[in-house]
This record gives sequence, C-alpha cells and structure tokens, in this order.
Amino acid sequence: MIYNLIPSLFIFLAFFNVNNSSHLKSELVKPNHYVTIIKPALNSKIEIAYNNLHSNKYALPKLESFASALKGYYSLKEKGLIKKDILTIIDFSMSSNTKRLWVINILTGDILFNSLVSHGRNTGQEFASNFSNANESFKSSLGFYTTGEIYNGKHGMSLRLDGLEKGINDNARARGVVMHAADYVSESFIKNNNRLGRSQGCPAVPVALSKDIITTIKDKSCFFIYHPSRVAKFGTESTS
Repeated sequence: MIYNLIPSLFIFLAFFNVNNSSHLKSELVKPNHYVTIIKPALNSKIEIAYNNLHSNKYALPKLESFASALKGYYSLKEKGLIKKDILTIIDFSMSSNTKRLWVINILTGDILFNSLVSHGRNTGQEFASNFSNANESFKSSLGFYTTGEIYNGKHGMSLRLDGLEKGINDNARARGVVMHAADYVSESFIKNNNRLGRSQGCPAVPVALSKDIITTIKDKSCFFIYHPSRVAKFGTESTS
C-alpha cells in the first residue's frame, strides 16, 4: 500500500529539500526509487510551470532555457541566496536581433518583460558564441547571478550583478558587468546595422525599458544567462 503513495510523496520531497532526512528516506521508499522518481517529479513541475506561463503580449522563452533557469532558481531559493520570486532569463542561443530577455514572476507565472538585450563585443556578432570571466575580455559570462544594488553610472541607472559560479562568472562585479540602458539596444540600430549593438560584456537593455526592468529585478533576484554550449548545474557550482 505504501508504494501507492510514492509519486505524491516525492513531489513533496523534491521541493522541500528533505534529502538529508535518512529517516524519511528509509521509511518511505527504497533508495533506487528515490533516485528514479525525484527527477521525473522535478521535470513534471517545470513542465507545469512552463505551460502555466501567462504570455500576455509576449513570446514565451524556449522550454530548454526556462527549465535550466527554473531548476537554478529553486536551488538558489533553498539556499537563501535569492530573496525575490522574480526570475530573469537571457537566452544567448537566440539572435541578438530578437527579444531574448524575459523577466518572470514565478509565483503568478506572469511574464513581466520580454526585451532585446546585448552581449559583449568579443562574444560574437549577431549570435553569442564566445564567453569569458576574465577582465578586459569584453565578453559576456554565462550562468547564474544574483542581482545587486542600483547605482548611477555613466549609463545612468545601472544594476550590479554578482556571479555565483566560480570560474564562470564570479568576476562579474570586479569586471563591472552590470545591467544598464544603451541606445544601441534598439530596433533602429538593428535596422541600420543588421544586428544589435554590443557592450563590453554587460547585458544592456533598451533605454525605454531599463528603469522598469532594473527596479523590478534589483536586490537579490535570480538572473540567468543561458547558452546550450554549457549545461547549467542548477546554480550550485560555487554556492555554499
């Protein structure tokens, strides 16, 4: 009879982090069932979340980038490294001429913003393909970040970012990789140049949207830059 409860039990276990409870593991299910059931439960939860996104007037992110981002969001939320139920996704598998940034309210499923966003000048032309964590590389860095504080810089209102993945993006603050507004992130720039403008590694956004986006995601929300060349490990590489 107890095995009839396994699917519902592991949906509960997957999202309330009871991995360390040896009592529950031994009493509720055998180890081989624990390994095989928890992953499908998580994937099912992600699929449900994706299907329940409220796109409004916006396109949906790709399932692949959303799944990687949401797994990381859950992990970072458990660790207390993010404080808001806001998830920002940048999908660098897409052309820079498309709106490849999403800001999503995870509690409601509402897509709050879908915007153009730049990559670094040495990361690629229309498409992003080369990434770095090094100073003066003028390249973008992939992976999970937490958003920091707002400050006023040479681009006006800007948002600091703290990379969470050692060797991948943990130099972001030292490099000055921030979100800011830029005139070269616009449909008119694309029309005149056949591609979006590029930054020195910052995820720059359109001037008209920058203040609203920055104000929404500031102060410890989850920020994720996706590319299929690197499989995300749910934001756990250097978080402790």
